[in-house]
Amino acid sequence: MAKASKYKFQTEAKELLDLMVYSVYSNKDIFLRELISNSSDALDKLRFESLSDSTLEEFAANPTIRVIPNPADRKLSVEDNGIGMSRDELRAFIGVIAKSGTKEYVELLKEAKKANLPEELIGQFGVGFYSSFMVAEEVTIVTRKAGGDDAYEWKSTGDGTYTIADATRDVPGTTVTLQLKDVDDDAGVKDYTDEWVIKEIVKKYSDFVGYPIVMKVNRSEVERDEEGKPVEGAEPKLVKTDETLNSMKAIWTKSESEVEDEEYNEFYKHLTRDWTEPLLRLVSRAEGTTEFRTLLYVPSKAPFDMYWKEAPHGVQLYIKRVFIMSDCQDLLPMYLRFVKGVVDSEDLPLNISREILQQDRNVKTIRKHVMRKLFGMLKQAMDGEGEKYLTFWKEFGKVLKEGIFGDQENQETLLGLSLFESTASDTELTSLDQYIERMKEGQEAVYYLTGKSREAIESSPHLEALKAKEYEVLLLSDAVDEVWVQSVMEYKEKKLASVGKGEVELGTEEEKKKAQEEREEKEKDYKGLLELIKGKLEEHVKEARLSSRLTSSPACLVGEAHDMSPQLEQMMRAAGQEMPKMKRILELNPEHAVLQKMHGLFEKNNEDPRLGDYAQVLFGQAVLAEGNMPPDPAGFSRQVADLLVGALGEERREGVKA
Repeated sequence: MAKASKYKFQTEAKELLDLMVYSVYSNKDIFLRELISNSSDALDKLRFESLSDSTLEEFAANPTIRVIPNPADRKLSVEDNGIGMSRDELRAFIGVIAKSGTKEYVELLKEAKKANLPEELIGQFGVGFYSSFMVAEEVTIVTRKAGGDDAYEWKSTGDGTYTIADATRDVPGTTVTLQLKDVDDDAGVKDYTDEWVIKEIVKKYSDFVGYPIVMKVNRSEVERDEEGKPVEGAEPKLVKTDETLNSMKAIWTKSESEVEDEEYNEFYKHLTRDWTEPLLRLVSRAEGTTEFRTLLYVPSKAPFDMYWKEAPHGVQLYIKRVFIMSDCQDLLPMYLRFVKGVVDSEDLPLNISREILQQDRNVKTIRKHVMRKLFGMLKQAMDGEGEKYLTFWKEFGKVLKEGIFGDQENQETLLGLSLFESTASDTELTSLDQYIERMKEGQEAVYYLTGKSREAIESSPHLEALKAKEYEVLLLSDAVDEVWVQSVMEYKEKKLASVGKGEVELGTEEEKKKAQEEREEKEKDYKGLLELIKGKLEEHVKEARLSSRLTSSPACLVGEAHDMSPQLEQMMRAAGQEMPKMKRILELNPEHAVLQKMHGLFEKNNEDPRLGDYAQVLFGQAVLAEGNMPPDPAGFSRQVADLLVGALGEERREGVKA
């Protein structure tokens, strides 16, 4: 055999292994589940590859996972005849730990340890193989890629290094052999060469794996005659015989009444490598023109990579219990990427490709059915399991809201499932239906305001008149809110209106008419001043007008009904989009002392240079009130300082006169 090549794990990988072995895992038994799951994945991949490559059919003929205990040498092996690995794949998949980037994962594990919640994070990072080091002094992998002749041996003691050497293996597949640690009850290390220990673990965690998990077991047998009857006086003898340890029945093919919650939960963990219990479960069967079964889950926790573009998403697709692909994106839209599970079709061809999937009529039927069932499950949880739905919304609400602007067909359904912060409560979220039930008599619109945070929105001058008249306003502070509100005009025949755009008219028709007449009368008096302010600010605003929404602030900026919000404009620019400068409307409060004094100054001398400074300061204040910076912060600061100096000087002169 050629000399083995020695490699180092990533710098953080040794620390990660130590954390996993000594700090993270409390249940040592799961190492066997992880190894069996990896073997199942390898068999799935070979089965799928053989559908398009006939040279692999012979290798995929008898898929088997074999568990081999060796009590005498304190060894345990898990062997499969799956796809196997090349030398490069060994380094890529086994030599690099954690799909997230090891350094970040180590930090998360440290934080999880501090919080005493370690296992809730583990399954999200694809590190199940390394759980072997909890129970093993040394781990050896011998593997041969299907379709190739070369085999390789990977070996490590978990000390930060590993070796890869040439090896021999008669058939493709992988064998993982653990040199087991001594039994230690205090540390939770059992005798993993014991036949009954292995059986118990496989039954608990891997009974639903779709391939036979086989182990040679001791059986007491007596000699039998030609008729199969025991020979009289013959002594029983112990013989080794193969026994299949798992039922292999796909759990989604069973009736829901036949399956315990624990079995469903274990299947979820097997499927996702997530050790937390799922939050919601959907079991469904469709019969008729298109036949298929679904078993879907909503996790309890959002995965760390939910917003990564390259992160896999989609459910597993099976066709007549044959695995086809793991991340079938055509069965669910992107905004449901958090849903995990299995769809098993009776009607799709086994050799279907991703390209054909997009065009297949049956796939579209399945997608529509699955989405309808999922929405129904979420609605049921929303109506009957408030706390559970609140947990779901806090984890996945932002993602679900992506569908509001991306899926016009289901827009109203998604709006009905959405929860929002509101001025009606400091602590509780509200739905649109609940908001509508609380609307004032004569109120025609659902009012909302977007912003960077709840605190920033609540302090906005745009809310003043609505607060004064006790109108409820939705407070939308998620980045996705800036996008979906652009595409939604109404919900259940109620308009959605931003209090930061257009005109805001409150009260009964009679009150609205009266307020409009009063405003129009004042605008006649203020016409000259408003035109002057607009002229001084023509670089930034397209209009200056009197406001019906301000009660205590002197000014605010508003947009036309279909204008982009300043937050969305900033988001687009941050994403590299070239955006034309948006001019907005400066609304002024005619009841505020500042505007009244400006009006008096204007009537005395409409060319007074201070009017321009006052206009600039009012504009800067309006920008600051939104949580943004004025276009010229230094200039704004100087203007405020000059006005303070002038005001202080005026006070000094008045004091002398007195």
